[in-house]
Amino acid sequence: MGQEQFVAIMPYISADLVGMIAKKKNISENDAITKLYNSKLYAILEQEETKVWQYSTEMLYSLFEQEEQTGKFEFPDV
Repeated sequence: MGQEQFVAIMPYISADLVGMIAKKKNISENDAITKLYNSKLYAILEQEETKVWQYSTEMLYSLFEQEEQTGKFEFPDV
């Protein structure tokens, strides 16, 4: 995927993940945005070459939860 396409799709990926974080943690979307944007996962997610953006929202949430609980996460074999 080219950088231009990646930049176009990232807001949708982020919005889905923010929505899931807000719902599952029963927090506001603004708080969910802050949590996501301050995570190591987001730093990796916003790099197209990592291909993490290809994971489902559920998988990304699982990685987000791992990071919150342990301070790290492991990528699944896909």
